[in-house]
Amino acid sequence: MQLPEEFLQQFADSGVETLKSLDRMLDSDSTACVRINPAKSGGETMKGEPVEWCPEGLYLHDRPAFTFDPALHQGRYYVQDSSSMFISHIIRQLTSDGAPVSYLDACAAPGGKTTAALAALPEGSIVVANEYVGQRAAILRENLAKWGYPGVVALQGDTSRFAADGATFDIIAADVPCSGEGMMRKDPKAVEQWSPRLVEQCADRQREILDNLWQALRPGGYLIYSTCTFNRRENEDMVEYLIDRYGAEPVEITTDPDWGIIPAIGSDIPCYRFVPGAVRGEGQFMAVVRRRGDDAESASSSRRKERRKEKGGKEVAKRHGTKVPQQVLGYASWPDATEFDIDSAGRIRAILPNTVGPAIYRPTLIVGELKGKDIVPSQELALSTILDRSRFNEVELTRKQAIDYLRCQAVTLPEGTPRGFVLATFGGYPLGWLKNIGNRANNLYPKSWRILSEPPAPDNNMAGFGEEEKRS
Repeated sequence: MQLPEEFLQQFADSGVETLKSLDRMLDSDSTACVRINPAKSGGETMKGEPVEWCPEGLYLHDRPAFTFDPALHQGRYYVQDSSSMFISHIIRQLTSDGAPVSYLDACAAPGGKTTAALAALPEGSIVVANEYVGQRAAILRENLAKWGYPGVVALQGDTSRFAADGATFDIIAADVPCSGEGMMRKDPKAVEQWSPRLVEQCADRQREILDNLWQALRPGGYLIYSTCTFNRRENEDMVEYLIDRYGAEPVEITTDPDWGIIPAIGSDIPCYRFVPGAVRGEGQFMAVVRRRGDDAESASSSRRKERRKEKGGKEVAKRHGTKVPQQVLGYASWPDATEFDIDSAGRIRAILPNTVGPAIYRPTLIVGELKGKDIVPSQELALSTILDRSRFNEVELTRKQAIDYLRCQAVTLPEGTPRGFVLATFGGYPLGWLKNIGNRANNLYPKSWRILSEPPAPDNNMAGFGEEEKRS
């Protein structure tokens, strides 16, 4: 790989042999990795070796055709580089007391680090996932819906909105836009686009984001800073900026020397740099700082004061003059104090309680849509981990049928399948909804989510969950 000389020169005096040999390291092969969803895993396995710092992570022996593995679309695993999975190790250390927290993923799309956080955070935590770019925000919402965790608020907007809303969080993750040097092995465009000017432009934007987010961090709270780039300007310099400007306290994360993580360049600040050749993943940088001014006990007290006082229980709400049908109360294991309403488009929403985060943000789950006398259940409900499956008829699909379903094609149901809305499953897990009208079944999979490409030949590697279905 031919890398810009100016890019290589910035590491010449780093004292780190791996960085000085990046041109050679970036020519090595990458390893496909996945992270299993613990809320949707049973006895199934994928073949691979465990990722050192993430109990749900696997280095795969073979790279399957992920797009055509129904388990991916069910949210049973997420394809993610192993270096990025380090955030789950950080979160587990920061929340080792097991108390639920409010967590903001400020630059969240496409959702890899957000879903990793959901698996690592204590039960009852509230997650706000934000993305600035509209198209990326839509992808984020889709991936979060597939993951199925109910306590998530998905937002689109600038990072300045949180301080303006008066919101503060226990932990903020800032995976900031960067020059993308860590992606050069996977994406040739990252090499073409790189320049010293780009690095400076990114550094300016990163400081702006950090200034915004610092105002939304509770005293005693933690900020996790990360990039997918190698240079010091966008990494150590940004951590030092927080220390110098805001008095941030660096936080050391326990690691194993055998993991191959490279420490800070030219600094004693605890930082964690992942470089191909030293680790099996792509380029990544992470560091953690704590906001001073309060100890942990005072921060906990602050959380308690801000908790929203929920009223009532599972009551049927009214909006736009329409009563929410009673039957939706049985569709899922709704948390206490869940509220329901119907918007102007006829969509029924469940508004879940938020007892640990900023009261202005409450997770919502679209239950379904009113169409005449029917309630058409939503894809979001089908994939939610709180769905009550005992309320619906189910039909198990073969792998071929599941792929047809994900392509929004017709699926023939077995004779005797009850009429009405049927939950399609694959490998024992929900995939989505069909409406059986007798002579045929309407495919209700969201068209915006459908697989557009042609599936590979049947004998191609389709390794993954439900391997026994490959021959069907």
